[in-house]
Amino acid sequence: MLVPIYTLKLNHKINPRMVTMGKFDGVHPCLTAATQAGKVFIHNPHSRGQRQASHRLSQSGQDSDISLLNINQAVSCLTAGALVPNATGHALLVASQTNLLAYDVHDNADIFYREVTDGANAIVLGKLADIQSPLAIVGGNCAIQGFDYGGNDQFWTVTGDNVRSLVLCDFTGDGKNELLVGSEDFDIRVFREDELVCEMAENETVTSLCHIHSSRFGYALANGTVGVYDHTARYWRIKSKNHAMSIHAFDLNDDGVVELITGWSNGKIDARSDRTGEVIFKDNFSSSVAGLVEGDYRMDGHVQLICTSVEGEVRGYLPASKDLKGNLMDVSVEQDLVRELSQRKHNLLLELRNYEEHGKAGTGASEAEAQMGVIPANTQLQTALSVQAASESQRGHVELSISTPNETIIRAVLIFAEGIFEGESHVVHPSALNLSGCVCVPIIPPKDIPVDLHIKAFVGGRTSTQFHVFEITRQLPRFSMYDLHVDPSTPAPTGRVSFSISDRPQRVVMWLNQNFLLPEAISSPDVTFTSLRGGGLLTISMRSSGEITLQTDDIELAGDLVQSLAVFLAIEDLPTEADFPACFEQLRGTLTEVDEFHAVRQKMTAAIGDHSNHIRNMLVQAEDARLMGDLKTMKKRYIELYDLNRDLISEYKIRSNNHSALLSRLKAVNQAIQRAGRLRVGKPKNQVISACRDAIKNNNVNALFKIMKAGTASC
Repeated sequence: MLVPIYTLKLNHKINPRMVTMGKFDGVHPCLTAATQAGKVFIHNPHSRGQRQASHRLSQSGQDSDISLLNINQAVSCLTAGALVPNATGHALLVASQTNLLAYDVHDNADIFYREVTDGANAIVLGKLADIQSPLAIVGGNCAIQGFDYGGNDQFWTVTGDNVRSLVLCDFTGDGKNELLVGSEDFDIRVFREDELVCEMAENETVTSLCHIHSSRFGYALANGTVGVYDHTARYWRIKSKNHAMSIHAFDLNDDGVVELITGWSNGKIDARSDRTGEVIFKDNFSSSVAGLVEGDYRMDGHVQLICTSVEGEVRGYLPASKDLKGNLMDVSVEQDLVRELSQRKHNLLLELRNYEEHGKAGTGASEAEAQMGVIPANTQLQTALSVQAASESQRGHVELSISTPNETIIRAVLIFAEGIFEGESHVVHPSALNLSGCVCVPIIPPKDIPVDLHIKAFVGGRTSTQFHVFEITRQLPRFSMYDLHVDPSTPAPTGRVSFSISDRPQRVVMWLNQNFLLPEAISSPDVTFTSLRGGGLLTISMRSSGEITLQTDDIELAGDLVQSLAVFLAIEDLPTEADFPACFEQLRGTLTEVDEFHAVRQKMTAAIGDHSNHIRNMLVQAEDARLMGDLKTMKKRYIELYDLNRDLISEYKIRSNNHSALLSRLKAVNQAIQRAGRLRVGKPKNQVISACRDAIKNNNVNALFKIMKAGTASC
């Protein structure tokens, strides 16, 4: 059994996912974490008493090995690493929802202090693509910003939703880092600078990412799922009732291949093979895990896996010795394995006995056969998918029909599908009065993504007590929630996107047949659908010149269609022209609100500054009166101070609400830029996003809408 080589008890509670390791003097690794008291502690047992206090850094009164960094704001994320070129020590980066601080811990000095308008939910430090200097990359409300050591904004792009996790790795194998982004819209996206390389759809918010090696990376979701991707293919995943608080790659069994280490909300730590997901080691804290890092904390030349809990407990683990031969399974795990194998043996013996009883049944014992669940040899499971329009009794949906071709009945159906059913599975169990050979299951995919439906059906006779299990997999097309039947009274869409391709119309027809759920194959690229979600129309048409026009009022749908068609036709760069009057008018109103919120914020900041100066003067007067024995004046000044302080608190609450409203409007603006970008592919997409940002920086609203429509402001 692998045991920790050291255990520390720190007198500070640690915020989850806010733990890092930094060599701030270039030599000694220091465990650094955000505390629940709103500060950042730096644990350095190697140089006791050498650190001097400054306006930000102070010595902890509870522990001589710990220094406290005063941020005066709630910390949202932090990291440490090499930021300043040619510097010997690491920089500490601490972000709040409004600001980013780069701090030189060794010299007790700010490197830079920048406002981050779009907030900061995740941070990573390193080199990205062809940008020469290391960047502090911050992910916030649908936006990603990268700052160099001078605090200069060197990188900016937008993504689909609030960013929750970031990691840098050489995803494409070209020797340069790409940026992996996990967000609240359930997607993992890969950026080469501002170019979107690829994206993988998950079924929950992506809370953690970690690089394993080459293009392989681990991920964790908000629903307790942990897994590993290699490039865009998922190797494995497991799901727990607990939440994964932190994941880290570390070679714990010393076999030359790193494992995926996971710290859970119930205090459990486990190490899993990156290839199979098999658990090779586990341990437990008494409280939730806060973070996992690595470093040579004993300065003896051996790197340890360092695990921290929210209560301040720290444990260090060395890789297993060679004589363990990679087997870290302790006695309790072995017992669990024996129990699992015993259960499997019992199930197999039960199945074998059933087969033996079937074999003993005579040819004339039809009633006994029916009781035993014997079914005709030609029994097969048949499935069909169809689009069902909305009616008075139910919403529009996709109907999955499961049937058998003979007198057998379907006793139950289990469907496993990601992102459709709560808990990823759905069970249909008809009542005894409604048993038949056909079961219909309504399906409503929340997003336009292709989904594999893994179906298991229990089939037998009406009086059977034992059933045969049939398994089959069907794929739900990406755009399955669109019906060919059109209500003539439905108004035509006002939004559209147009572009030209050099492919034949037959290729577009192939794309339509593969990506839409059609009752029968179509032969023309000109088609109109009704959305089962919102009821609006989607019209697709193609001219003989190769110009395709997509008409819909849903700009997100238009972007999904453009991206899907570009992938199918292998188009790398695709410029388009677009016009979505309703979306653009809504964006215009949002930009007006952003200006108003900015103006209110500036006024309130100035007012709070004036109040603070007034309070300072009032306090001096009150203390002067106290020293002079003028208790009447002192009491009067303190009453005034109390009233001023109450007003200050009220103004702060108003400012806080104003800031929250401003962030939501900025998120809407960033999402609008993202949607405008998704109407293009490749370089035109990157150019639109970059030009939109420049237009917003210059407060040129007219240029912004020209860019969104034409892809450039020069038209």
